[in-house]
Amino acid sequence: MTVAEHELTTPWEGVLMEPDAGSGTGVLVLAGSSGRVERRRARLLAEQGHLALAVRWFGGPGQPPGICEVPLETFVRAVDLLRSHGAERVALLGTSKGAEAALLTAVHEPRVDAVVALSPTSLVWCNVGPGRDGRHRPWRSSWTWRGEPLPFVPMHGDSWEPDGPGDGPVAIRGWYELSERTHARRLAAAAIPVERAAADILLVAGGDDAMWPSLPYAERLAARRRAAGAPVRLVTRDDAGHRVRFPGEGPAAPSETFAHGGTARADALLGEAAWGPVLDLLHPGRTGAGPA
Repeated sequence: MTVAEHELTTPWEGVLMEPDAGSGTGVLVLAGSSGRVERRRARLLAEQGHLALAVRWFGGPGQPPGICEVPLETFVRAVDLLRSHGAERVALLGTSKGAEAALLTAVHEPRVDAVVALSPTSLVWCNVGPGRDGRHRPWRSSWTWRGEPLPFVPMHGDSWEPDGPGDGPVAIRGWYELSERTHARRLAAAAIPVERAAADILLVAGGDDAMWPSLPYAERLAARRRAAGAPVRLVTRDDAGHRVRFPGEGPAAPSETFAHGGTARADALLGEAAWGPVLDLLHPGRTGAGPA
């Protein structure tokens, strides 16, 4: 299939990939805290016949330098763009903080038809990096809606000092788990109300995620959907980590800063298990994500 690439410079840096035989589905592809434009993943989806848009949603011109009070309207504008290019069905596919953004956008924007949340959280968390004022502290919400910050969970303290050797990549999952215990009274207000989303939802998580406990988070999200009678599907693998890899993507580049858990093989096997459900969800004839 031939895919045309259209470079974007406004209102975001990014790329729109348009297949010559479109499925009718448009997909917004969101990276996590890396801030990169997910070109390779967008092309993978475009090669399946889907209009794919990958954008830099923080750290670019006119954007917060970090994930700090990022307006969810950023992603609503991306929905508008996909619709304006002929998408009859719009899906958001996000990883980690991008999954957090995707789920929250679906809660607030009824025109989102489907969400694929890879290594998600069930909570709204505080900022990762500085806000527009250049400051990292005090802790602030990662997101706003209509100018108002969403309720969030702060981190415990200003930094994480894990047990064990101080050299090598750091696993920060324990910091998130500690922060939940420290700020237990804030959890209910900060919970992502996925039961309110009209979108079909697919959750993908590894049990060995070393960044945050995405599998327990995904299970909480699924439980909220089921309790409300809303469609949801959960794909998991106990030995996979934070970075799910779809067929054709290859292993993620190693990080010198953070430990992500899992192994290249386990992460690829989880992505392989999820790929079929992802394509099912993105198909325009799909009517629901089905049972877990």
